[in-house]
Formats: sequence, C-alpha cells, structure tokens
Amino acid sequence: MDIPQELRKLGLKATLPRLRILQLFQESKSKHLSADDVYRLLHDEHIDMGLATVYRVLMQFADAGILIRRQFEAVASVFELNEGGHHDHLICTNCGKMEEFFDHAIEQRQEAVAAERNFVLHQHSLSLYGLCGDCAASIKPMAAKKPRRL
Repeated sequence: MDIPQELRKLGLKATLPRLRILQLFQESKSKHLSADDVYRLLHDEHIDMGLATVYRVLMQFADAGILIRRQFEAVASVFELNEGGHHDHLICTNCGKMEEFFDHAIEQRQEAVAAERNFVLHQHSLSLYGLCGDCAASIKPMAAKKPRRL
C-alpha cells in the first residue's frame, strides 16, 4: 500500500508527523497502541503534536482503513495496523497484555452458529479475557500464602 498516496486520496497531507505515526505502528513491539501510547512515543522523540491531534489522526487512519480501532472492556481504545487478515485477541485482565490469535475451528464454529440461526455474518470479533502466563505465575504463589480459615 502506498500510504502517502492513500492519504492524498483522502484529502490528507502526508506530513512527517502522520508518516511517523504509521512508522510507530510498524516498528512497535506491541501491535496495539492507544492514542496516549502514540502521544508519549512522539513526545519522547520531541515531535510536537497534541493528544487531541494524535487521536484525530488515528481516527482519520481508521476511517481510511489503514488502522483498525478496537475497543476492549476496561481498556482505552487501541489501534492496530490493518494487515488484511482476521484475528482474535487474548487480553490479560491484570497487566493489559494483548495477544492475537487465529483458530480455524473457532471460525468454523462461529459460521455454523450464525448459519443455524439464519444469520449472515459481515464481521465479528472475539476477545478472551484472563491472566497471561506471567501474571498467573505471580498470583499463584501469593494465593498460597493466604492463611486458611478453620
């Protein structure tokens, strides 16, 4: 995808801050970034862009299909690059870690459930909430130390 050209099609200038925001998504270890995350990363690089402007740019990119906006329970909206493939999410309720996954059997079952109910799916999202391995490991020893009631 020629991003500067896509931006121009939408009537947006391919400014250095806008291009840098997209680079942040391409370079980040985390595939999911909030507006606050992007703002902090830009601020660390001494790029002067207000939080409201960052959010507006992210929404423009989402409207253009360059980014996908996700809203998870108890988590601020996050954005991820639209790489064209579907995936679902595992979310740690303790530390907020997010992992993407794709499971063919789950996808087939969802299609079957929709078909059984005469429902045509256009899109869907599946988010599973629990504890990541690190958080689960750190919580178990603490639980073992609790005094037992008699």
